[in-house]
Parts: sequence; structure tokens; C-alpha cells
Amino acid sequence: MIQVMAYSKENGLKEGLSVDDLHNQHWDWYWVDFEAPTEDEVKRLESDFHFHPLAVEDCLHGLQRPKLDYYDDHTFLVIHSVDSRTLERKEVDIFLGECSIVTFHKEKNGPLDQAHNIVKRTRDFTQVDEYYIFHQILDKVVDNYFPIIYNIEDHINDIEDNTKNLSMETLLEQLFDRRGELLTLRQTVHPMRDLLYRILNSHHLDGVFERREYFADIHDHLIKVADMILSNREMTQDIRDSYMSLNSHETNRTMQVLTVISVIFMPLTFIVGVYGMNFQHMPELGFQYSYLIVWIIMIGVAAGMFFWFKNKGWFD
Repeated sequence: MIQVMAYSKENGLKEGLSVDDLHNQHWDWYWVDFEAPTEDEVKRLESDFHFHPLAVEDCLHGLQRPKLDYYDDHTFLVIHSVDSRTLERKEVDIFLGECSIVTFHKEKNGPLDQAHNIVKRTRDFTQVDEYYIFHQILDKVVDNYFPIIYNIEDHINDIEDNTKNLSMETLLEQLFDRRGELLTLRQTVHPMRDLLYRILNSHHLDGVFERREYFADIHDHLIKVADMILSNREMTQDIRDSYMSLNSHETNRTMQVLTVISVIFMPLTFIVGVYGMNFQHMPELGFQYSYLIVWIIMIGVAAGMFFWFKNKGWFD
């Protein structure tokens, strides 16, 4: 599907145009959006807009790293948005030309729809051009990162508080899932941050220089998101280490109790073993009160060792 938005002082803002309508009259600027295009629609990137074949090829291939390429009559950019539910990266390809911007994406993209609505609701279209639209697209793509990182942060806090009294295995499983999400988000944000740095320092994009403070604000947002990702990864590591330490401590306490019990039963086992050998000539076996005396000795030994260990604090 191809959506066309164009503006001229004579005709105002027009939507629902075809690509052919762009060539029939003069426009101050136009935005053509290729959303999940068909093969015939893809061919129009070269036949109607004459974009470089390498740029068109990048559009058709899988996920490209965010990048910026310069050609004779247009600039080609690749940016990444993130699906808020699946955290899947979605590539958006942008062709910046003179008084024109063309976007290409293989599926519906929420940030682009938001940018489209903002441009459509603009009151003063004399301030709108291809770089204004480009800024809105970047701004909405980057703003979409924040709810995702806030949601992950809330999950991490829930894991730390454990208000639902989940088992340690469940908590660790959730924690590693959050770490994986943070890693996925970092692999998107860091290249985007580097791309914005290149855009800000480019000598080929005059429109960016004129709106430098606005694009610099987007770069600041990316730095903030990157810092939040780093902070949350450190938090997950601290929580993981705390759970591991707690688990190790509980294991040590269990082993300590089992060791104490084993030590208490060692002399009892020795006494029972001695008098269980069934030798014919054992003087104590003929004594009337031998059984009672052995029980008294064993109980005394066990009680004495128990109180001795308790005074040492092994049962605290």
C-alpha cells in the first residue's frame, strides 16, 4: 500500500493522492509511505523516484543495521523501531530528497502513524518540509522506546519485591527474561544513538543543521534510554547475585544442620555397633540393667552434644 501526502501553497494539504499525481503539478513537499508494498509497488522506487539500486536492495533485504548513506540526489537512512509487545525490531527505510521524503516498511508501524497524524494536524504548513517530517518520525520512534524500558523496569522491581511470594526458580527465570529483553533493546538503541550522532555531524543535511536543537534533543533521549538500559542491567545483576547468595546461604544452613545431626548420631551409632556384634563373651550382655544403662548413656551423649552445639549458635 502506498500513501501519499503532499502540500503546496496553491492547493494546501492533500492526501489520498497517487504517485502519478506528484508529477502532474508542483508541490512544496510530499511524503510517500510504502507500507507492506507489493512487488509492483516496490518497482516504483526505481521507476518513479529513481532511487539508487543499492538503497532499494537494502529495503528488500532483512534487518539492516541503522545507517546513513549519501547518493547524488537523495540520502538513504535505515532506522529501527521496536514492537512494544514482542520487542521485535522493525526496520524503517527513509529516502530524503529535495522537498520529498519517502518511507518504506514491510508492516504497519505505530510511530510512523503517530508522525503522520502530527503532520496532518499541523496548523502552519509553511513551517513543514521534508526535514520536519523526518524529525517527527525519528522523535516518535525514539519516544516509543521509553514505555518499553519503563515496563521492563516495573517488572524488575516486582521481581525484587516478590510480593507474590514466587519461588526462587521462577524469580530467576523471570529475571533472565528481563535481562534478555534489555539486551535486545540495547542492540537497537546503541546503533540508533550512533546514527543520530552521525546525522547531527553531517555536512550534507542542511535541514538538520537548521533544526539542530530538535535533533540533538532526540540524541539526548537515546543517551537517556541507553543509560536506563545499563542501569537496569546492573540492577538485574545485583538481584541475581543477591538471590544466588541467599540460595547459597540457605544451602549452607541446611548442610550445617544435617552435619550437626550426623555428628550427634556418630557416637550413638558407635555404641549400637559395638553392642550389636553378638560376640559370645561380652560381660555387659549378662548384666541385668545393661540395656537401660546403654539408653541412658546414648540419651546423655545426644543431649550433651545438642546443648553444646546450641550454645555454639549452630541452631540459630
